[in-house]
Amino acid sequence: MARITPLNIPKGVELTIDGQHVTAKGSKGTLEWTIHPSVEIVRDGDVLTFVPREGMPGAVAQSGTARSLVNNMMIGVSQGFEKKLELVGVGYRAQVQGKNLNLTLGHSHPISYAMPEGITIEAPSQTEVVVKGIDKQKVGQVAAEIRAFRPPEPYKGKGVKYADEHIVRKEAKKK
Repeated sequence: MARITPLNIPKGVELTIDGQHVTAKGSKGTLEWTIHPSVEIVRDGDVLTFVPREGMPGAVAQSGTARSLVNNMMIGVSQGFEKKLELVGVGYRAQVQGKNLNLTLGHSHPISYAMPEGITIEAPSQTEVVVKGIDKQKVGQVAAEIRAFRPPEPYKGKGVKYADEHIVRKEAKKK
């Protein structure tokens, strides 16, 4: 049996549980999510416990997933999430204009990426992009979509990469 540790609700986060529907409100915003029917949330003051329901297949796995998602909701509405991307390559640059991120990545055309709702994108320098938001899944998805325009290649390392990503380099072909 899995040991699912209880969650403590941080200060500044208001958590509302209505049956299977969970709402988290904090200084950064509000997130909502509906829990899988095989999981029951038990609230005891500021402590949440996720209990799998008996006789339902996959209930233990779903209870661990529910705990992780509710934890991410509480972190998101109180602190927020961010992903940093780096542009590596001659002439590769990024700039934010209004609600669009304009990228020059060595293609024959410039790329304009529209910011989704609830996500802010900043370009502190021409070779850095910072994606911020309260929903961890959305932040990761937007960062992955930006990276997909020009993934890093293994020979010179050119492309869009995560700031903490290590590119394994290949050796060039020998004569």
